[in-house]
Amino acid sequence: MELHICHLYPDLLNSYGDIGNILIMQYRAKQRGIDVIIHNISMNDPFEPDLYDIVFFGGGQDFEQSIVSADLKENKRDAIKQYVEDGKVLIAICGGYQLLGKYYMSANDELLEGLDVLDIYTEKGDHRAINNLIIQDNDHYYVGFENHSGKTHINGLSPLGTVKYGFGNNGDDQQEGCRYKNTIGTYLHGPLFSKNPELCDEILLNALNFKYKEVEFEPLDDDFEMKAKQTILDRYLKS
Repeated sequence: MELHICHLYPDLLNSYGDIGNILIMQYRAKQRGIDVIIHNISMNDPFEPDLYDIVFFGGGQDFEQSIVSADLKENKRDAIKQYVEDGKVLIAICGGYQLLGKYYMSANDELLEGLDVLDIYTEKGDHRAINNLIIQDNDHYYVGFENHSGKTHINGLSPLGTVKYGFGNNGDDQQEGCRYKNTIGTYLHGPLFSKNPELCDEILLNALNFKYKEVEFEPLDDDFEMKAKQTILDRYLKS
């Protein structure tokens, strides 16, 4: 088996070590004998929805997001919409998450048009949300770091989780991130997958099942990662 991972704008959107998520997906797949091919797709490059099994869309500053917004509109919007609606796997973090929506109002009052892939929008907040972030999704806790001024509203979509510590989408409704088909948007940096290996495995398995059907793989030894996560939970939720 093999997976083709598309990394959107790695030269522009790579805040807080987001490229680590690519490396972790590659590592965890290869530990199970799955070949991984990385496609770095940036300005003016075509987006090929039939080629990719996972798309990763990272975060960046407002200036870089404005550049990316124009390129998305001109060169990639319809193809990415097709990819998402077909039920293929996409993970978007912070700036990438915001740009999947209808629009993002930057801290400089610049209106950036989004892909309108998700029925969400992001308004300018009156302060930056800079903090550790802990969310709960049923029996799972996900941890990371957030740094954003935008306040995202997901209009009835399912959140990735409920905020237990931190700000989340907008600081008001206790929701963080969103899910739509096999697309996940979130403000969790970190990198996300280094602190939440179970979520990484969910992403990999969803992509493999879409491509090959009824795939199973053995869990890896994540004792170190889960102890690190538990330390964070103990510090912020039990103090």
